[in-house]
Amino acid sequence: MKILLIEDDREAASYLIQALDECGHVTHHASDGETGYAMASGMDYDVLIVDRMLPRRDGLSIIESLRAEDDNTPALILSALGEVDDRVTGLRAGGDDYLVKPYAFTELLARIEVLARRATPAEAETTYRVGELELDRLSRKVTRAGEPILLQPREFRLLEYLMKNAGRVVTRTMLLENVWDYHFDPQTNVIDVHMSRLRAKVDKGHDKQLLQTVRGAGYVIRD
Repeated sequence: MKILLIEDDREAASYLIQALDECGHVTHHASDGETGYAMASGMDYDVLIVDRMLPRRDGLSIIESLRAEDDNTPALILSALGEVDDRVTGLRAGGDDYLVKPYAFTELLARIEVLARRATPAEAETTYRVGELELDRLSRKVTRAGEPILLQPREFRLLEYLMKNAGRVVTRTMLLENVWDYHFDPQTNVIDVHMSRLRAKVDKGHDKQLLQTVRGAGYVIRD
C-alpha cells in the first residue's frame, strides 16, 4: 500500500514509518497539516493516517476539505482524545476509522488493511497472473505452477509492480520511485540485488524465464 502519514511527533512518525516499511508498504510523511493536505490533494494514496492535533492545520479540517473535493481516500484518525463525543466528531468529519493513542501497531496495521480492502472496488484487479505465475495482492501469496513462493516484503512489492506492468519495460527510475520510494538514483545496486534474489525464487528450476533484463532500458516480466 501507498500510505500518507500526517503526524507532527517525529519520533512516533519515524517508528511508524519503519514498521510499515518492514511490512512492505510505502509511507510518505508530512509533519504539519498544511503540508499534509497539499500531499493528500496532489498524490494518490491507498490510505491516509491523520493525527487529529497538528500544527498549521488540524487533521479533521484536512479530511473535511478532501471530502468536499470528492476525495474518498480512506482515512484513519489518530488522537489522544478518546471520549465517545471525540470519536463521533472525527467520524462525522469524514474519517473512516478512529484509533486512540497510545495504540498497538498490530491493531493499526489491521485497521488500515481493512480500510484498503473496503476501498477496493469489486471490479478492481486483486490477482495478477503471468503465465503460470500468480500473485494475490490481498492474501500476499505468490505461486508458480501451484507451488508457493516465499518472498520478503520488498521482494513482494517488486514483483507486484512488475506484474502490474506485465509486458512493459519498467525503468530503474520507475522501480526506485514506486518500490523503494526514492525520487532520485542514489547510485546503489539495490535493484540488481533484489532482482537477482527474485529471479532465484521465481525462475529457478523452470525452463521458461519470466523475469528479463532489457539492457540499457530496465526490466520486464512476460510469458
